[in-house]
Amino acid sequence: MKNVNKILVWLMAFLPVSAFAQDVEMADILHENGKIYVVVGVIAIIFVGIVVYLVTIDRRLTKIEKEEKAP
Repeated sequence: MKNVNKILVWLMAFLPVSAFAQDVEMADILHENGKIYVVVGVIAIIFVGIVVYLVTIDRRLTKIEKEEKAP
């Protein structure tokens, strides 16, 4: 298990370095056409949806835990 953690740490340490080395022509094209805002909006909506889903699951789980503890 320790080896897996070490590998993950190394990957996370060097992943940003490789990301900066890439050319982002698609992002430039989307920015020029004004479509980058659509992309950012869709990503934001997906992120908000995931957060809302996780909050509702947490509330349901808390309710079930309280019901289970109450005699």
